[in-house]
Amino acid sequence: MTFKLPTLPFAYDALEPWYDEATVKIHHTKHHQAYTDNLNKAIADGNIEVSSIEDLLQNLDKVAMPLRTRVINHGGGFYNHNFFWESLAPVEKSTPSAFLKESIEKKWASFDAFKEEFSAKALAHFGSGWAWLVLNKNKELEIIDTHDQVCPLSLGYEPLLTLDVWEHAYYLKFENRRAEWIAAFWNIVNYGAIEDRLKKALTK
Repeated sequence: MTFKLPTLPFAYDALEPWYDEATVKIHHTKHHQAYTDNLNKAIADGNIEVSSIEDLLQNLDKVAMPLRTRVINHGGGFYNHNFFWESLAPVEKSTPSAFLKESIEKKWASFDAFKEEFSAKALAHFGSGWAWLVLNKNKELEIIDTHDQVCPLSLGYEPLLTLDVWEHAYYLKFENRRAEWIAAFWNIVNYGAIEDRLKKALTK
């Protein structure tokens, strides 16, 4: 199976002014493309049978040890970036539904409290990685972070939302000011995608 760089679900400039066109374009066409190419090379080098990226990342024990780190890095990079782009939407579409708000508020005191905890997790993350809203094995919402390109699927979680805190995700616009990137992120979250993911995960 050969993976292809997906087309973004929006134009490169659609997330302005919160996420600038130049960064989105480089992030997608350079960084995401590199993970895609290197994943395909790892699969070819190892002659790995792949049915889907999800199956690959959920069954890393089936990947020979010499290739496993490459699959974690590049397979995770491919999936995580796919998931990240699908987690974003132009600002006019960024409104949580009643169902999502109620689900969040069962876990956190308020929707704002959830956003504060998620933002704090993203800000405190050391080095490169991701902040995630996930559904754990007990069907409970949880906020976690993962380092480098580790994917929550490999840890037994169902991912619902992610924020990329690698510096390449925001450096052109925000330089080293990660807190500003995190604040901007909340203006372009695709809440509809989160709701769809949550409903699907709850039925598994």
